[in-house]
Amino acid sequence: MIWSRHTALSSVSRHYRFLLRSCARESSLDIGERLHATIITTGIAGAPETFLHNALLQFYASCGCAWQARKVFDEIPHSHKDTVDWTTLMGCFVRHNVSDEALLIFVEMRRCGVKPDEVTLVCLFGGCARLGDVVVGAQGHGCMVKMGLGGVEKACNAVMDMYAKSGLMGEARRVFYEMKGQSVVSWTVILDGVIRSEGVRNGRVVFDEMPERNEVAWTIMIAGYLDSGLTQESFALVREMIFDLEMELNYVTLCSILTACSQSGDLMMGRWVHAYALKTKEKELNIMVGTAMVDMYAKCGRIHIAFKFFKKMPQRNVVSWNAMLSGLAMHGLGRAALDIFPQMFKEAKPDDVTFTSVLSACSHSGLVDQGCFYFGNLESVYGITPKVEHYACMVDLLGRAGRLEEAEILVREMPIRPNEVVLGSLLGSCSIHGKLQLGEHLLQELVQLDPQNTEYHILLSNMYALAGKQNRANSLRQVLKKRGIKKVPGMSSIHVGGQVHQFSAGDKSHPRTREVYNMLDEMIPRLRLAGYAPNTALQTFAGCDSLEDDLVEQEEKEQALFSHSEKLAICFGLISTGPGVPLHIFKNLRICQDCHSAIKIVSKIYNREIVIRDRNRFHCFKEGSCSCCDYW
Repeated sequence: MIWSRHTALSSVSRHYRFLLRSCARESSLDIGERLHATIITTGIAGAPETFLHNALLQFYASCGCAWQARKVFDEIPHSHKDTVDWTTLMGCFVRHNVSDEALLIFVEMRRCGVKPDEVTLVCLFGGCARLGDVVVGAQGHGCMVKMGLGGVEKACNAVMDMYAKSGLMGEARRVFYEMKGQSVVSWTVILDGVIRSEGVRNGRVVFDEMPERNEVAWTIMIAGYLDSGLTQESFALVREMIFDLEMELNYVTLCSILTACSQSGDLMMGRWVHAYALKTKEKELNIMVGTAMVDMYAKCGRIHIAFKFFKKMPQRNVVSWNAMLSGLAMHGLGRAALDIFPQMFKEAKPDDVTFTSVLSACSHSGLVDQGCFYFGNLESVYGITPKVEHYACMVDLLGRAGRLEEAEILVREMPIRPNEVVLGSLLGSCSIHGKLQLGEHLLQELVQLDPQNTEYHILLSNMYALAGKQNRANSLRQVLKKRGIKKVPGMSSIHVGGQVHQFSAGDKSHPRTREVYNMLDEMIPRLRLAGYAPNTALQTFAGCDSLEDDLVEQEEKEQALFSHSEKLAICFGLISTGPGVPLHIFKNLRICQDCHSAIKIVSKIYNREIVIRDRNRFHCFKEGSCSCCDYW
């Protein structure tokens, strides 16, 4: 009787394992969760049937439920945990950007005496690459060599990728040259690393040396050119791929190129990819390509085209919706984002990224009550545990609105440790609203988190200057100087005639520098007549001993403001394009108050629409006003 019952349970267990494996392949989370509930209520996952737990682990890992996978993993007896189970859990955390947890799992695995295999090490190196943890990565490399896996290609490629993404190209090359035979994948890893660390010119040397090139190598080289603003070179490679080699651009290549266009702001290449995809794909566009298209148009400043394209997509998933919501947030169109958000539930289930975009949209548009509503219901209504990104959005939302006490309370009561983004958002709000004492306290915390970051010091220095404490402002900047820490230079780029033109503050390296500065000399007086007054309050120079010195210093401050990178890029755009042509400029830092005021006037007196994408958001200047309504 007992034997018959055990046989029956084993048969049922095998049936459930088969169903769970099917759910894992299809990522059918809802069905798999119902199966799990049935397993628990019927009690068939007892000690004799621990293999069911292994199947559940595989299922949750495949569906991306990392913490649920961890819970199931902990329920498996140690005697039934093998290398595959440990590796499955590690891989799940790495894939879903919780690499620090993956590294802890590896340490725990070694303590339990479980021997890693090639796949385990690939997961480990992947996690180290994402975290930039070379110390653990190097230890894993040593472990790999001791285990005799130093000649295994996949493991070698993973360790090379880890070194390359950490900027250690010497170590990556050493592994590469020690391999018995370098495959095209190995060459591609080196190519990607060289472009990242040594620039696209050196990358092209590696590309030309490759004995064989696959589509990934071509895509990396094309994207490298786009990231460097070398549109003509990227077009030349695309033409060679299509016409000379007769290679078709698949959806992975198209998505990669579109992503590079999004980052560089290269609309010309983005539009070409759009036309190519419509012409060559007989059926409807791949949903990934469509989503990348929405993201590209939004990040290239064409939010209306992005929205129009989004509405025409035959299929949309959560990633598509996230791209659209994020784009609207970047453009300060918070109400538009909230208007379409309820429609999302008919097509896709919102995830944590969705609510980061929604909260960001509320923050950029001053929709405080709406943001508080969604954040308050995040867990109870939508079943999403707030992450540090959500707290950062809420701190920014409250801080921008002047509700700094609430923002500070939220930071101090966070169940997770606030990172530099959270504290930096609060410091930024202190700068806007002149909360000097709180700003000083926050700087001390931020320095401990990231001592090399100059932005926080500059923010507090500006606060001192605005408060009339020029000596303290000078002193703070002297601290940076003594430490040898330099401020990240402001860079602005503009695409004209299929080429990107880049300017830094006071830049005189451009071939048309004389014309640019002539245009600047013409523009400043017109701005003054229209009411522009240079905002020199935040400019920090050495102290003055006389009235004459003070006048000289004031003039130097104004000249420094006039030659900010975005003003130079605008001058170049004005002399290089026809009347009425919109100017699109991309800046690596946040636009300053003086430039923001000046560009509003430029848009009116020159009758130009000027769109600037800074590090935080888009500003669309038109007829003397900005789309941000001065709420930024």
